[in-house]
Amino acid sequence: MQHIRFPQPLFDANVTSGSGNLGDLPEWDLSDLYTAEDAPELKRDLDWLEGACAGFATDYEGKLGTLDADGFLEAVHRYERIETIAGRIMSFAGLRYYQLTTDAGRTKFLSDTQEKITVYTTPLVFFTLELNRLDDGFLDGLFAANTDLARYKPAFDRIRAMKPYQLSDELEKFLHDLGVVGDAWERLFDETIAGLEFEVDGETHNIEGTLNFLTEQERAKRQAAAEELARVFGDNIRTFARVHNTQAKEKEILDRWRGMPTPQTSRHLSNDVEPEVVEALRNAVVNAYPRLSHRYYELKRQWLGLDRMQVWDRNAPLPMETTRTVKWDEARETVMNAYAAFDPRMAEIATPFFEKGWIDAGVKPGKAPGAFAHPTVTEVHPYVMLNYLGKPRDVMTLAHELGHGVHQVLAAGQGEMLSSTPLTLAETASVFGEMLTFRRMLDNAKDQAERKVLLAGKVEDMINTVVRQIAFYDFECKLHEARRGGELTPYDINALWMSVQAESLGPAFDFMPGYETFWAYIPHFVHSPFYVYAYAFGDGLVNALYAAYQESPEGFQDKYFDMLKAGGSQHHSTLLAPFGLNAADPAFWDKGLSMIEGFIEELEAMEG
Repeated sequence: MQHIRFPQPLFDANVTSGSGNLGDLPEWDLSDLYTAEDAPELKRDLDWLEGACAGFATDYEGKLGTLDADGFLEAVHRYERIETIAGRIMSFAGLRYYQLTTDAGRTKFLSDTQEKITVYTTPLVFFTLELNRLDDGFLDGLFAANTDLARYKPAFDRIRAMKPYQLSDELEKFLHDLGVVGDAWERLFDETIAGLEFEVDGETHNIEGTLNFLTEQERAKRQAAAEELARVFGDNIRTFARVHNTQAKEKEILDRWRGMPTPQTSRHLSNDVEPEVVEALRNAVVNAYPRLSHRYYELKRQWLGLDRMQVWDRNAPLPMETTRTVKWDEARETVMNAYAAFDPRMAEIATPFFEKGWIDAGVKPGKAPGAFAHPTVTEVHPYVMLNYLGKPRDVMTLAHELGHGVHQVLAAGQGEMLSSTPLTLAETASVFGEMLTFRRMLDNAKDQAERKVLLAGKVEDMINTVVRQIAFYDFECKLHEARRGGELTPYDINALWMSVQAESLGPAFDFMPGYETFWAYIPHFVHSPFYVYAYAFGDGLVNALYAAYQESPEGFQDKYFDMLKAGGSQHHSTLLAPFGLNAADPAFWDKGLSMIEGFIEELEAMEG
C-alpha cells in the first residue's frame, strides 16, 4: 500500500494576490468521504480494513503461485477494495489537515490515522513481493485465460519493474512500518512553512500572501517582500536544512539497499518513463535557456526600464498592465467557457466542482499554501484546493487544477489500481486546460496592448513551468549527489541553489543577498523528490498536443478524451501514438519549446 500523497502543482513565486471582495468563494464539503472524525462510518471502515488486510494475508500469503485465473482475479479485486477504503480514510484525514495545518487536533488525527493504516496494511506487503517471484510464463498464462484479469497487466508490469530492487520480505515489512517516520518529517516541513510570519509594511502575512507581493506593480513593495522572505527563511534555515538532509539521507539509504543506480531511478520507475526520455527533455530545455528565459527577461528588463533586473522583478507585472481584481464568478465563467468551447463534455464534468463543494478556494490562516487536485478514490471524486486572491494568473491556476480534476474523473472508470496517471502524463489535462483558457482570452483581447500583456503572462508561466522546473530538477540532482558525500550545511545547499539560478534565468539578473535560501519553501523537494520534471514534461507534451489539435482538429476531442480515460492503464508511447507524437524522439521536445519561442518572437515584433 502507498502512503497517500498530495501533489501540489507549483509555480514557485508565480502565485498571485488580490484585494477586495472576490465574491462567494467555495469551501470543501468533505461529507462525501466522511462527515466527521468520529463518524460511525469511519470507525466501521477502519474496523473493516483491519480485518480485511489480515484476512487477505491468511487467504493468499504463500499461495499466489497456486491460483488459477479466476482465483487470481478475485485476489486482485479484494486488494483493490482494500486500497479504496484505505485511500478514502487517508484522503479525509489529509484534506482536513491541509485546510488547517496549524490545528493540533487535525494534525493528531492525520498522524494517528496514518499509523493505524500502516499497521493494518503491513500484512499486505507480501502481495507485491510474492507477485515479483512468480514466473513470467505463469502470469502470461493467467492473463491469456481471463480477459478481465489481463486488464490489470499494466499495473502488474509497474509492480514487476521494481523486481530487481526488491529486498527480503522481512525488510520490506520493516520499511513499510518505518514509512510514518518519513511522513513526520514532511509534516514538520508543512507546519513550519504554514506557521511562518512575515512583516511587510507593518502588516503580518503568511507565506502565501508574502509571495503574492512579488507580483505587485509597486517595485518597492516587491523588494520589501523579497527581503522579508529572505530574512525569515534565513532565520529558519537550519530547520529546513535538517529536513532536507534527513530526507535525502533516508532516500540514499533506501536506494543503496535496493541497488538503485541513481537517486532519480525510483521516480522514473513510478512515472513509467525511461531515463533517456527525461534526459532528452532536460537537455532540450537547458540548451534552450538562451532562446527562452534569457531572451525573454532581457525583453522584460527593457520594458521595466531597468539597467539590471533583481529577483523581485522576475514576476513583476508589465508597466502597461493595469492592476485588476478578477472576482470568483468571472474566473469561473472564463474557465468554463474555454472548456465548453473545446468540448461541452469538459464543462459538464467540471460543473459539480463549483456546485457541490469540491473546491476550497479562499486564503485562510493555517491553510496549506499552493494549489492541488487530489483524486481521493475512484468511487468518490476529486477535491481541488486553491489559494484564490483574484489576479488574472489565479484564473490560470483554476484552469490548471480543474484540468486535473476532469482528468481524475475520467480516469476513475479504470478502477483503483489503474486510474492513477504517471506524473509524466498527470500534468497533461491541467496544462491543456490552461492552454484552452489562455487561447480563449487571447482571441478575446480587445487591443494589441491587452494581447501583449496576455502573451507576456503566458510566456512567464511557461518559463516558470519549463525552465524553472528543470532548474529545480538540476538542483535536486546536485543536492542528492552531494548528500551522498556527507551532511550538507545550509551554506552548502545555498551554493547548490545558486549554481542553477544564473544559468537558468540569464544575464539580465542580479541576485540579492538572501536569495540563496529560496530553495527552502518549495514543497516538492520534500514531498516528492524529482517530481518537478513532470511539469516541464507536461508543458512540452501539451504544446505538441495543441499543435496537433490546430493542424488536425477533426476528431481530436474524442482521441483526447480517450487518452484521459486511460488513466494509468497504458504507457505514454501508446497514448501519444494516435496523435502521431513520440516523447522518445529528442526533436519532440524542441517542437514544444518552439511554441514558447514563437510567443517571444511575437512579443519582440510588437516592439518594432
